Amino acid sequence: MSNPIIRELHAREVLDSRGRPTVEAEILTADRYLARAIAPSGASTGKHEALELRDGDPKRYRGRGVLHAVRNVNEIIAPKLIGTPLADVDAMLIALDGTSNKSHLGANAMLAVSLAAAHASAMCEEIPLWMHLAIRRAPKMPMPMVNMISGGLHAGGNLELQDFLFVPIHATTYSEALMQTVEVYQCLGELLRDAGYEGTLVGDEGGFGPRLRTNEEALEFLVRAYHKAGIKAGIALDVAATHFYRGELYHLESRSLTSGDMIQTLRQWVDAYPIVSIEDGLAEDDWDGWRELTSELGGRVQLIGDDLFVTNVDRVAHGIANRVANSVLVKLNQIGTLSETLAVIEQAKANGYRTVVSARSGETEDTTMADLAVGTGAGQIKIGSIVRSERLAKYNQLLRIEEHLSGPEHFAGW
Repeated sequence: MSNPIIRELHAREVLDSRGRPTVEAEILTADRYLARAIAPSGASTGKHEALELRDGDPKRYRGRGVLHAVRNVNEIIAPKLIGTPLADVDAMLIALDGTSNKSHLGANAMLAVSLAAAHASAMCEEIPLWMHLAIRRAPKMPMPMVNMISGGLHAGGNLELQDFLFVPIHATTYSEALMQTVEVYQCLGELLRDAGYEGTLVGDEGGFGPRLRTNEEALEFLVRAYHKAGIKAGIALDVAATHFYRGELYHLESRSLTSGDMIQTLRQWVDAYPIVSIEDGLAEDDWDGWRELTSELGGRVQLIGDDLFVTNVDRVAHGIANRVANSVLVKLNQIGTLSETLAVIEQAKANGYRTVVSARSGETEDTTMADLAVGTGAGQIKIGSIVRSERLAKYNQLLRIEEHLSGPEHFAGW
């Protein structure tokens, strides 16, 4: 069917990996293909993200219910979309919302519908979603960037930095990268337990949450885990600096740092440890600091903008024009539709910026992001750790896709 039509559209309230409500949408096409998708939710959110609509009723899920967003799908969006082509869904959603931050319909409502439409389109074409997304693009298996130790809002604030991640930069296939990840994760747990730290319980994204004394101690444990596993690899940091930025200063380990001081701290860590990537090393609106950081470290490591860019073409364009960062984190729910997400990926690539497709701390069994990373040839994926089934759903989906794209030539590498 060249132009599949929506026959039915329905949304419901379901739960994410933190036991908090989110929106699931189902689309039935005229050819009776049934597709569904679920919107994820973040804990560490940038203030420039598209609005996630919550009910605010303290009697239901402590105010976190999404019945309003669900009603928006069932009572506002569905009547407009039923009988229309799947290809027109995103444009109609954006026009129907009519706001710059999706505050009318809610980014969670819009994204669930947008992704369900993409799945339905792939079904109608009788091809996998990654192949549907790969039209006019070269599909590639992504390099995983894997959470090992969690801090910040992902693990109770035991450390200021949010994530310390393993990057298997010498792996030659996705499956080899995943195998290395499991070995390092297990070695890290053993080292933490041997040192008297918690090496079993995990944070929101599956990384260990030990109460270490300093952020640098986490780096040291990662290096020791690499040596124990006999694997040479890189370290990635998700600094999430906005969350300890107050009064134009960065409050890190009982110190109050200027942007310049924070940059020098990051440079010292890059000098001392095998750090290959730094995400949100400075706050989301510290543009002057970001320019200095990029000048200082942009030639040595990947500098990713997450809260800085929030998967928004205007903020990415501003960063490109001002030579800020060199990579873009891509989160579907930061912008609210698949088409806008694809536009950011293409914009970044056209300007020489790397792209990293990322999950959220509140994830679900939905595996769309795995197909997105492959279909767009994004190059990297950041799912979380290799425990918790909402994470493994994506890693296992990538293993299935690799059966169709096997061999080093189909792996993005580092």
